[in-house]
Amino acid sequence: MESVIQEKGNLSIHTENIFPIIKKFLYSDHEIFLRELVSNAVDASQKIKKLASYGEYNGELGDLKVVVKLDKDAKTITISDNGIGMTAEEIKKYINQIAFSGATEFVEQYKDKGEGDKGIIGHFGLGFYSAYMVAENVEIITKSYKEGAEAVRWECDGSTEFEISPIEKAERGTDIILHIAADSEEFLDEHRLRGILEKYGKFLPIEIEFEDKVINNPSPIWTKSPADLTDEDYLAFYKELYPFGEDPLFWIHLNVDYPFNLTGVLYFPKLRNDFQGQREKIQLYSRQVFITDEVKDIVPDFLQLLHGVIDSPDIPLNVSRSYLQADGNVKKINGYITRKVADKLLEIFKNDREGFEKKFDDIGLFVKYGIISDDKFYDKAKDFCLLKNTEGKFFTFEEYREHIKENQTDKNDSLVWLYTTDEKKQDAFIQSAKKRSYDVLVMNTVIDSHFINALEQKLEKISVKRVDADTLDKLVEKEVKLESILSSDDQEKVKKVFEGVSESKTAHITVEAMPVDELPVVITFPEFMRRMTDMQASSGQRSMFGDMPLMYTVSLNSNHPLIGKIAGSDSEDDQKALAKQLYDLALLSQGLLSGNDLTRFIQRTVSTL
Repeated sequence: MESVIQEKGNLSIHTENIFPIIKKFLYSDHEIFLRELVSNAVDASQKIKKLASYGEYNGELGDLKVVVKLDKDAKTITISDNGIGMTAEEIKKYINQIAFSGATEFVEQYKDKGEGDKGIIGHFGLGFYSAYMVAENVEIITKSYKEGAEAVRWECDGSTEFEISPIEKAERGTDIILHIAADSEEFLDEHRLRGILEKYGKFLPIEIEFEDKVINNPSPIWTKSPADLTDEDYLAFYKELYPFGEDPLFWIHLNVDYPFNLTGVLYFPKLRNDFQGQREKIQLYSRQVFITDEVKDIVPDFLQLLHGVIDSPDIPLNVSRSYLQADGNVKKINGYITRKVADKLLEIFKNDREGFEKKFDDIGLFVKYGIISDDKFYDKAKDFCLLKNTEGKFFTFEEYREHIKENQTDKNDSLVWLYTTDEKKQDAFIQSAKKRSYDVLVMNTVIDSHFINALEQKLEKISVKRVDADTLDKLVEKEVKLESILSSDDQEKVKKVFEGVSESKTAHITVEAMPVDELPVVITFPEFMRRMTDMQASSGQRSMFGDMPLMYTVSLNSNHPLIGKIAGSDSEDDQKALAKQLYDLALLSQGLLSGNDLTRFIQRTVSTL
């Protein structure tokens, strides 16, 4: 049996295994090759600017730009810059040693100057090799900025062999020439390349020229000071991001450098009363390079309906810079954005309440969603979240408490907030409430059923009930009870008459003493049933009650003259005819009368006119 000898050594990484990994697995989308190579060219341009500012390069900078050229006949794509360039030794160091990042070394070398990292995009050193995802052969023609440097040509066909040779090149800088492989000829299309450049390089800090046109804005507004910008600047930038979008309501300029670096502009768009069809998303950038528009970890859920841009070099990305990696900074950034949005909304509310109220129908979805999902946001939002009543008046939570406490405090000393989800359909119930000087809130957005639940949990001694969920005396229970005009025998009599005409096994009929001017018959559904149905509808779920007929209560007003007329009549036919008319009228007010029943009701009503 062979014995095992203890030993130590170094793992060897063979470069012949690296290229297949890069081509197949490192980048999820092959189009990213252009982002990486253009970013490298931008880095080269930024480096020469920095060296000039440090006094280490005294030559003419010239017009720094990156030029992308397509040659369909030669099947090449060339990315050129007039940046820092490379010597033969630097090519051996940065290109031949896979994953040695020149950007990282540059940052380290100049970190003592305070801004070594600022503006330098690359860090992993693998970006150049993304070229081999689409190219069968790659050439580098480069000349260093260093005095007396000779131009160099490097070529490699994707194997472990390369060739370096001298070449003539008049100006400093680098040309990367990609000889496109047969399976990647889709990239030999002008529109395809332009689309990729505009997607990833729209705001790169150095001009990007393609087909003799500059395709980017090197100085987007998030890189500028808010003090130097006007409303027109912000609106123009919004149009740049979303050419077909309606003007936003307002915006928030983000700018923080501790404990992380973050800049950006978030816009509050005008929203319909839903969460669907919001195609525009917040765009995430890292040093002005587009990364993704999937920002769920960085931006709180309730703010993902916002539009705009976030740019941070401190957001952790995977090695291909294609998506986020979770770490502590992400949570800090998430919390900062939440706080910044809440502070901005509170500022607008305090400085321009009238304007804030006019916008609240549009921004209410954001605010309510935030209250439901984020306790820290709620702590601030409770001071500027508004409630609107059927008169169109707005109240903060505390203002509304004061507004209704005299009339709508029940026998248990709880405030009863009445609300409507449909002012037209529930008008009869709203009018009844107004007769008692009760106030009714409008809660008709897709999120309000969840919002109501959140309010009841967060606010003390508050009960929220839909105005048609029960008779008013039961919605706002008081110590004093009305007496019934009808005797107990008469009450039982009218109850049996209505049981005979209801023809519903799910109707529970009661006789109650209500004010004379209340409706003669009131049909209501329990609040919990209403709310569960609304919540599930807003979530796109099937009702928990399925196809079961809903239970409802039929309350007969024993003090109403028409109910008294039924009790006093000796004719069963007259009793049933009037009861049927009143019952159908109550069904109609709840939207429960349709088809043949509705037709017969209209015919009976017309015949009595």
